[in-house]
Amino acid sequence: MRSSGIVPRVRIFAPFLFLAALILISVLLDRPLPRADIVYANTSENFTLDPQRLSYQHDVRTSRSLFEGLVNVNGENGTPEPAVATSWQRSEDGRTWTFHLRADARWSSGAPVTSHDFIYAWRRAMLPDLAADYTGFFLSIDGAKEFFEWRTKALADFSKTDGGAEAAQKLWQETESRFAKQVGLSAPDDHTLVVRLARPVAYWLDLCAFPALFPVYPPLVEKFATINPHTATLQQDPGWTKGGVLISNGPYELVQWRPKRSMRFEKNPYYWDAANVSSKTIQSIPIEDPNTAVLAFENGDIDWLTDTIVEYRGDMFDEVKRGKRTNLHVLDAFGTDFFSFNCRPKLSDGRVNPFANPAVRRAFALSVDKATIVNSITRLDEDVATTFTPPNSIPEYQTPAGLPFDPARARAELASAGWIDRDNDGVIENENGEKFPTVEIMYSAGSPRYRDMAGALSAMWHETLGIQSAPRSRDPLGYKDALKQGDFMIARGGWYGDYGDPTTWLDLCRTGDGNNDRKYSCAEFDALLDNASNEIDPARRFQILQDAERIITERDLPMIPICHYVTVYMYDPARLNGLSHHPRLEQYLGHMRMKN
Repeated sequence: MRSSGIVPRVRIFAPFLFLAALILISVLLDRPLPRADIVYANTSENFTLDPQRLSYQHDVRTSRSLFEGLVNVNGENGTPEPAVATSWQRSEDGRTWTFHLRADARWSSGAPVTSHDFIYAWRRAMLPDLAADYTGFFLSIDGAKEFFEWRTKALADFSKTDGGAEAAQKLWQETESRFAKQVGLSAPDDHTLVVRLARPVAYWLDLCAFPALFPVYPPLVEKFATINPHTATLQQDPGWTKGGVLISNGPYELVQWRPKRSMRFEKNPYYWDAANVSSKTIQSIPIEDPNTAVLAFENGDIDWLTDTIVEYRGDMFDEVKRGKRTNLHVLDAFGTDFFSFNCRPKLSDGRVNPFANPAVRRAFALSVDKATIVNSITRLDEDVATTFTPPNSIPEYQTPAGLPFDPARARAELASAGWIDRDNDGVIENENGEKFPTVEIMYSAGSPRYRDMAGALSAMWHETLGIQSAPRSRDPLGYKDALKQGDFMIARGGWYGDYGDPTTWLDLCRTGDGNNDRKYSCAEFDALLDNASNEIDPARRFQILQDAERIITERDLPMIPICHYVTVYMYDPARLNGLSHHPRLEQYLGHMRMKN
């Protein structure tokens, strides 16, 4: 899932900022309702509560409070455990999974959760209409890839016709029929779900814990769905996710959502394990200013700050190491911080893109002194990254070496791509005398971490390669849209593993993947991923994946890994219980409680 490091610009505390923070807190935390049992803060407003459309970490965290899938992730050891499914069997060939759903699973309306609800939700994710980031998760189901491709072509063909409501509805009926016949999902009864895979997937059970595979309540979602008569696409109004409207099957229900102010969750009385949900009410608030968020915590207005990103958090961490602070927690996380290259042949303004050449990308990667970034900027003792997959995070998987910091080789790589100082005037040009363009480094607005990283990268590239660059911040939505539209040269990125397999990172570089913002495409890399997916022997499969990762971390470099994530929580362990410290950091709010 995508890192949520998207916050506005801040400065160290000043009197006017302190006053502004107090005013903002009072606005954010006005309580027409009593204070919730637990109040926590995210660094950004939620983008969506639709399980099939989410991608960002804070959306995933919220979804786990409202919805529940076939399995959960154990907070102690990171392994799958029963949730809506009480048990499951896998066939000898590893291709067929049979899940048995608990009879007491209920929606917050009191209606039973059925196997048909899962099939309905998964079909939504397989439709190109939804443009979901995680469609790829479902394409290992037998017939799913063929169904997705058929629907994509059918919509393209429809766009060439005169269209009309009747024709659009007819195509939708054909789509429903084809899905039922072609895709390997079936519900022998309301409490049995059978999944037939096109090939064995070693991590399938782990995938089933991810929110994109959560069920939704079909009668509600259908009320907000229409077929566009001009495009024949299924259009989904997000109104079904509003407070007081949303029907969920998890430990909590959404009773109020005031955009950019707060969300309030109340215990779902129909949840099958309601007896073990400790807190009756939970409130989530978006506090975009990092200083304000810390102040809110210090004042006791919030109980848990999900990401502490103030400029002085390195100083706070020093206090922890000296035993002077106990409410800051720096935790290893299952993720990697990186900067992405735009690998398209041309930039969004039509100029030829120098980063379409892997040699240029290698030159930039070899110029980055990551140890200096970690020691001087992030200051949280993160491990320097040369690979996408965090080393030793997946048992038995050995990551490749990646590229070191090597300025001499960096200059040689740039020269091999035809970019050199031809006139000894400090200007890097190609053979046509065209100057290397000023490189824009895009990052999410105001994060001190990424502002300072971008500045450091700019200095390193100028010192080693003689190339000018210009850091540029964008607001959260602008940053998100720019990534999708390819409106960047180099952009801050970040990824937390969604499941315990190297493909949770490697798939981001697969051609056509919904999260491949770089638009990197390599037939050899794709073939290795395909070969690994067909390999039954675990050791051989990991070797194939290592070969694939070597391509993107030593040869083609669609991104520059910087360091492997840590997450910085603020909470008082003497007051708040139930937060997992496992690197997966799968937090279930139903497990949390405040001590008396």
